[in-house]
Amino acid sequence: MYSRILEQDLLQLSKQWAVISITGPRQSGKTTLCKMAFPMYDYVNLEEPRVRAMVEQDPKSFLLAHNNGLIVDEAQYVPELFSYVQVVVDENPALRYVLSGSSDFLLMQNITQSLAGRVAVRRLLPLSIRELGNIEYVSTDELMYRGFYPAVWGDGKSPASVYDSYLSTYIERDVRNIQNITDLKLFRAFLTACAVRAGSEFVASSLGSELGLNYKTIQKWMTILEASYTAFLLPPYFKNIGKRLTKTPKIYFYDVGFLCYLLGIQNAQHLSTHPLRGAIFENMVVAEMLKSRFNAGERSNLFFYRDKSREIDVLQESGQDVYAYEIKSAKRMDVSFFRNMDALRGIMGDSIVSTQVVYDGEEELATSHNGYRNYRTL
Repeated sequence: MYSRILEQDLLQLSKQWAVISITGPRQSGKTTLCKMAFPMYDYVNLEEPRVRAMVEQDPKSFLLAHNNGLIVDEAQYVPELFSYVQVVVDENPALRYVLSGSSDFLLMQNITQSLAGRVAVRRLLPLSIRELGNIEYVSTDELMYRGFYPAVWGDGKSPASVYDSYLSTYIERDVRNIQNITDLKLFRAFLTACAVRAGSEFVASSLGSELGLNYKTIQKWMTILEASYTAFLLPPYFKNIGKRLTKTPKIYFYDVGFLCYLLGIQNAQHLSTHPLRGAIFENMVVAEMLKSRFNAGERSNLFFYRDKSREIDVLQESGQDVYAYEIKSAKRMDVSFFRNMDALRGIMGDSIVSTQVVYDGEEELATSHNGYRNYRTL
């Protein structure tokens, strides 16, 4: 059982908010986190038909019967419950409810309709490197191959079995709940095609041509990947710079273990010579940066930069300040890694307050404006 960084934020939120919502992918540890943070709360899972039927029969009485706090897992299965939560917390603000779910689209849809302004929303992704603790014995290739789902680390299950089960559950439940897709084989092909493009620009028309699907279908299916916390689109940065920049987002997966599984990588040794190793490494680092934001209760402030001459992997915006990062899977530093970021300083001036190379080596150097660091120290 791993301690989750988000737990402290949840405890603070519970002092101010009657309702907390936690979303995230299946098997990312949401249930375990809720039970650890709120051990005195009752717990129900609405994915169970018997429990769901009982709640649907009299939602208000059900909610009031748990006046010491209640964790409702997969709350999106009973949409009408959200309206009753609004009623009971308006009548008694001392009541406490935690609503959890694996479908961001369905959960947020119900929250927007019934609980807007009354709920604090947080996102829990799979384990971060910080949450794993001391893993110096684990190579970078092994770390990427295994991914970050708790079942791989805490339960000792093989990555292949975890991700095979995850894909089957994901396809049969989440995908069909969000949208009625009849050709699941084609959707799996779409998933694999997205995996091949990890770390690259997501061009719906190109992907549609490859799969024989129209542009709108590709967009809808990408929405499913985002709503189920499978993949996300990193937007380009073009603030106050001009139209010469790309406006096409890049695609990444929330977990590199699942990404490796989709790519057919069968072990860490296979990964070490894989032609997409650099893209997988970049995906892992970007996902770690996103986890850091979510674990702090913050939204993403990450972008990438590309113009006709150069690309920079990540720009992180903080107020008027911008932090630039290049991500390299190399084990040795090279001054050429800073070339694009140095050029960006000439374009954006003093708004660039720091440039760093995140790489797979051991040495680290940090100055007031730039430096290089091992990805495990993010």
